[in-house]
Amino acid sequence: MSSNTNRVEIQSYDEAAKIYTVKTASGVVKVADTFAEMFPLWVGRVLITAQNAKWAEIAASVTTGYATSVIAASAEASIERTVPASETPDKRPGILIQIYNKDRFELKHSLMGRIGQCTMTCPTTAAFNGLLGKRVLLIGSSLRYFGDGFQKKALVGGRKCWKIPVMDGSFLVEDGFGAMEAVAGGNFMIFAKTQAEGLAASEAAVDAIRANCPDVIMPFPGGVCRSGSKAGSLKYKLKASTNHTYCPTIKALVPDTVVPEDANSVFEIVINGLTLDAVKKAMKEGVVAAINCPGIVKISAGNYGGKLGPFKAYLKDALGVVEPEPAAKKA
Repeated sequence: MSSNTNRVEIQSYDEAAKIYTVKTASGVVKVADTFAEMFPLWVGRVLITAQNAKWAEIAASVTTGYATSVIAASAEASIERTVPASETPDKRPGILIQIYNKDRFELKHSLMGRIGQCTMTCPTTAAFNGLLGKRVLLIGSSLRYFGDGFQKKALVGGRKCWKIPVMDGSFLVEDGFGAMEAVAGGNFMIFAKTQAEGLAASEAAVDAIRANCPDVIMPFPGGVCRSGSKAGSLKYKLKASTNHTYCPTIKALVPDTVVPEDANSVFEIVINGLTLDAVKKAMKEGVVAAINCPGIVKISAGNYGGKLGPFKAYLKDALGVVEPEPAAKKA
């Protein structure tokens, strides 16, 4: 069961429709017996510190901007969590962010650009490595050249850093940043009677994940996506287009719609994480929080039948369904 206080009770299972009927604190909800399909991306983790929490948050927000999906954005990124001053190398308030990209070369490009153009330009900030990865990307070692020969080596909290002169003093950046393959694309869909109820449930899910699940991020605005996409297009030459089967306003026009008759709003929670277990835990926390909110009709998840990526997280696991042990074979 989820570590939050919400409860779910499975009432029945429709084998033909592959649907669980679940009793929750707010009523009865249908949960599809399906899975979220995930794929590997490379990740870097940056600990941004600043003179105070306000400027650490500003720097983290700007550094993770325009980074919802690698389908079109330059990266996938978001804030993971705050870090108290007692736990940062320079003993100042900090925020951990995660940045994802298709390979380690693209990831280095993203880290260089975002730290150099966003973190370094923000007043009072410093940037430290937040990940012991399999690879080390020499980010500070490259950014030091911005110092135009006036940069100096520095040791901060036992870490090898570069001290780059800037107009408010110095920008400290760690020499190397860890990188590794991680898990992207964890997701679940919230179908609600109204937009307001769907958004409230989405916010509850995001709050539960942020409170209880370290090592993950939700790269869409506020952790919530309202414009799910599909590969390609029915009409135009596009890499991706609106996932029409999930759009309530056209469900009467779409033969293969998946939107229930009584649902008028759909939101998606997308989760990336350092490990598969971290993403699974986040899905469990989010699903249980959302399902207990008023006005929720159905919970589902997106996949491509196993063709997109090697990782899967099943909604039945999020509900705590225990599969029966296979019957022992007779001797």
